[in-house]
Amino acid sequence: MLNSIFHAGTFSIEAVLTAMAAALILGLAIAIIYKQSGIHIGSFAVVLAVLPLLVSVVILIVNGNLGASVAVLGAFGLIRFRSAPGTAREIGFIFFAMAVGLAAGMGFISLAVLITMTAGIFILLLEKLQFGNPVSKERELRITIPEDLNYLGVFDDLFQTYTKFSHLERVKTTNMGTMYELSYRVELRNRAKEKEFIDELRCRNGNLSIIYGLVPREKNEL
Repeated sequence: MLNSIFHAGTFSIEAVLTAMAAALILGLAIAIIYKQSGIHIGSFAVVLAVLPLLVSVVILIVNGNLGASVAVLGAFGLIRFRSAPGTAREIGFIFFAMAVGLAAGMGFISLAVLITMTAGIFILLLEKLQFGNPVSKERELRITIPEDLNYLGVFDDLFQTYTKFSHLERVKTTNMGTMYELSYRVELRNRAKEKEFIDELRCRNGNLSIIYGLVPREKNEL
């Protein structure tokens, strides 16, 4: 049976320090799991390390009133998601850290540890098995062209010949605005003609830079 370290709604200094210490230690564990489970952002790992502590402190400030605590944390969450939208993976880790912080703040230290261990092991196991990450045949193609070349439709005939589909995702100016970088998502009809395809593109873009490779993982998670 999981019992709270806070008895009859009274918060002793020892119990508060225990809850805060547990939240901080478990937050560090969550940050380590985040870093070990794939591509990570350093600043986000720091946030994950302190988020359970902050959540538990909010719970303590409102005297264990779960409804009021959730309302306050919901407001904080809106600020976070409106200012910097994250990937599904980042949002999942935020809820992971918040759940641990809620459990610690309510005094259920054993439950907080159990959540961290269970969810952490499960996340690492799924990552090890590459669950939900099938090898994609899609590739990212970046083509640099001079500014005087109209990029609309300039490669359409080559895409029709060599690709099953192509999609222009982004146009970016480079080299002090004297060139454009076009970012496409493509899938080739025949992988054996990959070099031939790139050679045709080089002839079309004046032999400027062409980058062809795997789609970055973070893009797949958006």
